[in-house]
Amino acid sequence: MEIFIARQPIFTVHKRLFAYELLYRGTKTATLGNTSGNKATTGVLSSAFLTEGIEKISGAKPCFINFTRELLLQNLPASFSSKHLVVEVLEDIPPTPDVVDACRLLRRDGYTIALDDFTYDPSLEPLIGVADIIKFDFRLTPANTLHRTLHRLSRHKLKYLAEKVETHEEFIQASRLGFHYFQGYFFSRPERVRIHEIDSGKASLVTLLAEVSQKRTTLKRLEKIIQSDVGLTYKLLRYINSSYFYRLNKIESVAHAMAYLGGNELRRFIILVILSELITDKPGELMRLALVRAKMAELLAEKTALAKNADEIFLLGLFSLLDAMLDSSMEYICKQLSLQDHLHHALVSQSGPFAPFLQVVTAYEKRAKEKCLAGLKSLALSTEGLHQHYLEAIAFSSSIFD
Repeated sequence: MEIFIARQPIFTVHKRLFAYELLYRGTKTATLGNTSGNKATTGVLSSAFLTEGIEKISGAKPCFINFTRELLLQNLPASFSSKHLVVEVLEDIPPTPDVVDACRLLRRDGYTIALDDFTYDPSLEPLIGVADIIKFDFRLTPANTLHRTLHRLSRHKLKYLAEKVETHEEFIQASRLGFHYFQGYFFSRPERVRIHEIDSGKASLVTLLAEVSQKRTTLKRLEKIIQSDVGLTYKLLRYINSSYFYRLNKIESVAHAMAYLGGNELRRFIILVILSELITDKPGELMRLALVRAKMAELLAEKTALAKNADEIFLLGLFSLLDAMLDSSMEYICKQLSLQDHLHHALVSQSGPFAPFLQVVTAYEKRAKEKCLAGLKSLALSTEGLHQHYLEAIAFSSSIFD
């Protein structure tokens, strides 16, 4: 049975990746709505830790996973490494003595305990006493309630995590309140959407990106770009020898690397390097998410009538976060890059033949089932293989950051 999971990053106040929450997405025959909490959790654990391997899913970062009362009392978390697992206690679990004892034993054995969707009640004090992290739904919890609750909790040694932080302004607000960790899509949106001019320090990179993004750019020109930059040469050799290519023999020359990759892959590599340089002041997860979107969109394209455009559709996913990367509007950025019409329309107005690919990958990552299915339908695709594409895209993204 195929089990679908996804991951959502959790950041520190410095926007560094701290952990992932692993999210259950259902199976081919069962959706989240008609699946019990026990089955959802055991499905995630089995898929992530046993089938795929947690290194592949999270790159050794801790994973927050929801546990029901029954699974806590069965001591199921103890079957998995405390280094990789954060035990998330669901908000509807009553703080009975047996539950508190189960959490206390897990914490004694080195597990981190997190309380999900927290709303303060005096009856929760015994459970709070064995917790390490308290998670708040930042959008649903009024500011005055947050202030009051954080004051009540101040006598405990706790870390606070703000969920559903969707904008940079909310991130700033939560950090000022004393939150330590942040979960949501704030990192994938522009921090200053009213700014239309691209930072002058990045202008030359954007100009180079515009040149390399054009399919008419010649292999000779790409070679010249690489050879003019020692850092680029080093990164090319590191990229070609990464785990993603599974090569038996190491490639040690630029000429060999170029011959092995070919024009399209070489162009893709240079674009990746340019984007990495553009976002040195941003969370690394922003680039990882862009790479996951790019690879997943490409894999989907290869199964459609637009297979010949798979390379461009890879760029569609890769460029889908340019507005957040450059703190500018997507429309302004696309004009600077002089992108072809299909790419431009998909990025700016979510229209045209390429748009459904972006719709599917973004809906999948955000658990928007109906939107995801609608996008697949417009591409004449089924859900078959969708989760495997997602895992392959994660593996591709991880290999680039090895």
